[in-house]
Amino acid sequence: MTISEFISKQLPERQQILSGIHEIIIKTDPGIKAKVEPMMGKDMIVYNASGTFKYGLSSVKKYMTLHLMPIYVSATLYSKYRNLFEAANFQKGCINFKNEEEMPLNILRQLIVDCSKIDLLKIKEDYIKSKKTSPK
Repeated sequence: MTISEFISKQLPERQQILSGIHEIIIKTDPGIKAKVEPMMGKDMIVYNASGTFKYGLSSVKKYMTLHLMPIYVSATLYSKYRNLFEAANFQKGCINFKNEEEMPLNILRQLIVDCSKIDLLKIKEDYIKSKKTSPK
C-alpha cells in the first residue's frame, strides 16, 4: 500500500492532518525513507533513517499517534515538547492526538527540526561499543 492510499483510507476528518504531518517529516528530516508497513499489530507509515526506525504515524479507532524515537532517547527534547503539546496525550516515545488542535503543526515542525539533529544510528553504535568495553 502506498502512503497516499494509507491516508485516503483514514477517516475523512483525519486525512488533512495526517498528510500535513507526513509532509513535515519528509521535508524537514533529510534522508528519511517512508513506507507503510505493519508495526505493533497495525499498518502505519514508518519513517527510517539509515535503516533505523525514527518515526511512525498511525491512525487507530480513538486517536492518531506519532511515534518519535528521538524524544525517547533525549530527555531534553521530551521535556521541552511535553510542555508545548498541552492538549495531546504525551507518552514516553509517542504523542497521541485527536485533531490539529491537539497537534499544532507549527510546533510539530519545530519538533521535527530538533529530532532531525538526533542520529539514532550513532546512539545505537555508541551503546553497543559501551557494552563491549564495560567490565562484566
